[in-house]
Amino acid sequence: MLKEEKFSHKAEVLTESIPYFLRFRDKIFVVKIGGRILDDPYVLDMIAGDIVLLYLVGVKVIVVHGGGKEITQILEKLGIKSEFKEGIRKTTDEIMEVVEMVLDGKVNSKVVSAICKKGAKAIGVSGVDAFSIISEVREGRVGKVKEVRVEEIRKLLLSGFIPVISPITVLEDGTSMNTNADEVACELAIWIGAEKLLLLTDEEGVLDKNGNLLKTLTKDISEKLIAEGVIKDGMVPKVRLAVKAVENGVRKVHIISGLIKHSILLEIFTDEGIGTEIVK
Repeated sequence: MLKEEKFSHKAEVLTESIPYFLRFRDKIFVVKIGGRILDDPYVLDMIAGDIVLLYLVGVKVIVVHGGGKEITQILEKLGIKSEFKEGIRKTTDEIMEVVEMVLDGKVNSKVVSAICKKGAKAIGVSGVDAFSIISEVREGRVGKVKEVRVEEIRKLLLSGFIPVISPITVLEDGTSMNTNADEVACELAIWIGAEKLLLLTDEEGVLDKNGNLLKTLTKDISEKLIAEGVIKDGMVPKVRLAVKAVENGVRKVHIISGLIKHSILLEIFTDEGIGTEIVK
């Protein structure tokens, strides 16, 4: 008869993960991070550790980051007022200078450093690099993704790098554009044929009218809950982008809290998971 040690349960968690390690080896995961994850060094460090573990077991990881709170902080210091339309910052030429400085400089470097410190090779890029993410004008200097040219991103993956992508996109004429990070992550996942898109948020996932976590959502259920006002505010565009992703080839989208310790590993490598899965 097998003897159980007090730490045997930890080994059981590892053995539960083995089928997932095998299933996802060489698959592409797109992970979008933002919100309070970027504000708290401890949380970012933990998320970076989860990302590196994915990398070490053979998953090809691409990270897309936001940084809206840090942009707002800098704009406030400069005395520049921010206005939002449907959750997207109205972006003038003046504001765009700050957006590029914060996203391409400060935030991107912070995320790259956090991942490299955990032992992986991360490299920071934006949609402007190699004109890899082409957009059209939504309004002002706000972009809407039109095309993702994935060749250079694939080369980085094949060279053993984790690309960390700032959501600055580019028009065909070379004009840089401020683009929603969730949208960039969604479109990138579609164009590159990702197995999974993980949207890390400050929330547990998508909740029902009683505040309970919804483990699985489809397009029809999502639209019903949106119409009823159960899914609301910033979760509406996030869910609709998730639905778009699974309808265009991404196998699953996971909306999970980045504030739960090891949330990525718990969602991907355990049978139960901890967040909301969007499926076709």
